[in-house]
Amino acid sequence: MTSKRNRLFIVFEGIDGSGKSTQIERLEKRLLSMGLSVHKTFEPTHGPIGAFLRRILSGEIRVDPNAVAHLFAADRTEHILNSEYGIKRKMDQGAVVLCDRYYFSSFAYHGLEMDMERVIDLNAYNMYLLKPAVNIFIDIDPAKSFKRIEKCRKKLDLFETEATMKQVRNLYFKAFERFKDQETVVAIDGGQSEPEVEKAVWNRIQHLFND
Repeated sequence: MTSKRNRLFIVFEGIDGSGKSTQIERLEKRLLSMGLSVHKTFEPTHGPIGAFLRRILSGEIRVDPNAVAHLFAADRTEHILNSEYGIKRKMDQGAVVLCDRYYFSSFAYHGLEMDMERVIDLNAYNMYLLKPAVNIFIDIDPAKSFKRIEKCRKKLDLFETEATMKQVRNLYFKAFERFKDQETVVAIDGGQSEPEVEKAVWNRIQHLFND
């Protein structure tokens, strides 16, 4: 029998280059050391819809922004419900699920090209299916984030420009305000060192792991 702390769904959000992937790895290591089962995942997924989305993001394929938003919502539904690798399946098996991006990413990124309320409508079913215990937003200055990306990437994705990151950051906060009474969002200063960010994250979420 699994306790509540074994069946948590925690999402990390942030603009590209914020360091959220690193913090997921650090949290995974901490939870494993506590004897918990952990499942790491990400969006877009490695499934067929997610693979197609990655081709769009790389610039290989051009697709209308409205269609892209629909595809992300569909990929998310599959991510939640897939009988093999789905989030609900992993939680039912007793894992703490750590996810790199979820529906707030869609609100922020697709909100660049279309009305955010429309993006929210597209994801209404996903929000009904599964809400995170907490959304951890690693907040970083877009200029610093862009420098990180330029340093470690040979090719930038569709949304990876400094100007776009500034807009996306603003849209994240607009979305957080929109759902302030319905979602748990924790903003962490991502400009600190990696160990400092890790400590700040743990200080804000450790109560979730108290039996």
